[in-house]
Amino acid sequence: ADLFVTDGNFEAVVRALRPGPAPLRLRCLTFRGDSLRPGQLLQVLRLAGPGVLRSLQVVHNVRLHAGHVEQLLAHVRFPRLTALTLPAKAFDPPRARAPTPDGREPYLATIAMALSKMTQLTELSLAFSTLTGKIPQLLGSLQTPLRTLDLANCALNHVDMAFLADCLHAAHLEVLDLSGHELVSLYPATFFQLLGRAAPSLRALTLEECGLGDEHVGRLALGLSACLQLQELRLLGNPLSATALRRLFGCLCQLPELRCVEFPVPTDCYPEGATYPLDGPAVAKFDQQKYEEVAGELRAVLLQAGREDIQTCTPLFGTFDPDVQETGPELGAFLLQALKSTLEKFCSTLEQME
Repeated sequence: ADLFVTDGNFEAVVRALRPGPAPLRLRCLTFRGDSLRPGQLLQVLRLAGPGVLRSLQVVHNVRLHAGHVEQLLAHVRFPRLTALTLPAKAFDPPRARAPTPDGREPYLATIAMALSKMTQLTELSLAFSTLTGKIPQLLGSLQTPLRTLDLANCALNHVDMAFLADCLHAAHLEVLDLSGHELVSLYPATFFQLLGRAAPSLRALTLEECGLGDEHVGRLALGLSACLQLQELRLLGNPLSATALRRLFGCLCQLPELRCVEFPVPTDCYPEGATYPLDGPAVAKFDQQKYEEVAGELRAVLLQAGREDIQTCTPLFGTFDPDVQETGPELGAFLLQALKSTLEKFCSTLEQME
């Protein structure tokens, strides 16, 4: 069975999974958890048959920190897991636990050891967790090369990029997301080394809000030219002009398998002086008519090269996750609770100041 468990259906799922008099027992191959407390997540995973679980996605508003992840992986074994997604901030240290005198975080070794025992793991998503300097320890002991790796907005540093460029995973990657890092500005050598090693297998590359400007297009195009299996490229949130995009599209026409390009609104369409990365309201404040003109020019570049098979778009606020609709009321309640908690802390602070 495939399970999608939220706070709303948690009790019903637990009842269904508990052992009963019937000779048959429900087992789960794919598990997606949302709007659950850490204790609920641990309880339902224990009942779901973790020994046969193939995919585990813990998403959206499940509030985990590294202590919860450590506890989960220490108490539940996932020997057949092939895909793991953890929510934002899942590697933030627990408040009550301080690093050791040498600066190491003890939970990290436990998590890395647990990951190393998942000998069939090939897909890993850790987006929006602070992983500065932690990538070598987390990924270095994995037994199987990763095919999918999502490290978007993980505050990677030079140590992390150097490891990625030289690790066994690089030559096997099919899906890679490094959004939120100024790769070409800060780590050009290691980024292009990584891209070169991944080129023979890479099918999907996401580089959103990476500070890619007009001055980087030539080198980026050269790096992408070796990615002959690339099917999807996402570049939203980068400050690229219409001229730079036309130049880049001319090069993308040479990638035989490319079918989808998500490109940013050109800088020409925004008010002068707009700063990147753009915040929520600013993203939508652009000249729509000028954007349509540029989008038409980019489509013309593709058509002139005989590449009408490449679809282009600019989804301003990312890709819609249909499962969010199912948890809409719970998400609303979660946000209200978070607001209430913030206000209570603010009032408490004011009282202390008085």
